[in-house]
Amino acid sequence: MGVLITQDGTEIFYKDWGAKDAQPIVFHHGWPLSADDWDSQMLFFLGEGYRVIAHDRRGHGRSTQTDIGNEMNTYAADVAELAAALDLRNAIHVGHSTGGGEVAHYVARAEPGRVAKAVLIGAVPPVMVKSEANPGGLPKEVFDGLRAALAANRAQFYRDLPSGPFYGFNRAGTQVSQGVIDNWWRQGMMGGAKAHYDCIKAFSETDFTADLKLIEVPVLVMHGTDDQIVPIADSALLAHPLLKHGTLKTYDGFPHGMCTTHADVINPDLLAFFRI
Repeated sequence: MGVLITQDGTEIFYKDWGAKDAQPIVFHHGWPLSADDWDSQMLFFLGEGYRVIAHDRRGHGRSTQTDIGNEMNTYAADVAELAAALDLRNAIHVGHSTGGGEVAHYVARAEPGRVAKAVLIGAVPPVMVKSEANPGGLPKEVFDGLRAALAANRAQFYRDLPSGPFYGFNRAGTQVSQGVIDNWWRQGMMGGAKAHYDCIKAFSETDFTADLKLIEVPVLVMHGTDDQIVPIADSALLAHPLLKHGTLKTYDGFPHGMCTTHADVINPDLLAFFRI
């Protein structure tokens, strides 16, 4: 593990496992989690001979609990600084949820040679919030409700989300894992309330349409059809056509947190895309 100090003095915590001459995979976590959300993938791909890297976004996990810079331009700039500091080349960038937006924003601007491929999993692009230009989006009131719940009782809010829609544990017949719920809560409570509050605006209102159109590398878009957090109809199904070299793979009945609940399916599918 290590710590990058960015130009504005923010400390970005990151894990960097594996041979430094192996092809790097960089994992970008969702809101309000941390690099730990990728443990299953990190171990799997380390075992496949890759160099695996995951960072805690500013304001999240073990990184500085910033009160500024909690928006996509700065998130992507932090990734660019990390890629330069570690001299990452020919890297594969994998982003889940908010991390998918971060990947799109970074990859569209990355220095030549830095990125080989990208993956968006249950990702927020092209844009989540409802507007005249995006009539199928979620009303702004939904995100106002998230902010209100966070401000009122963040600890309880961070119990309710993983216990219910995030992993689909509110669906009949689903096997509930208390350990997964507790781990989500642990990661969320490590981060800063102000950064998490601001990040809701970043993941819901940022329009990634231009980013998706600019990306030149192959992109795999993966999404569960029962994603209750980022509905597939207003995300993956709209993002995929905007990509020059995009592949869409959907998963019937899988939830938003499918990288955790269905790692046995997701990891081999990622590996197959990486090896193409």
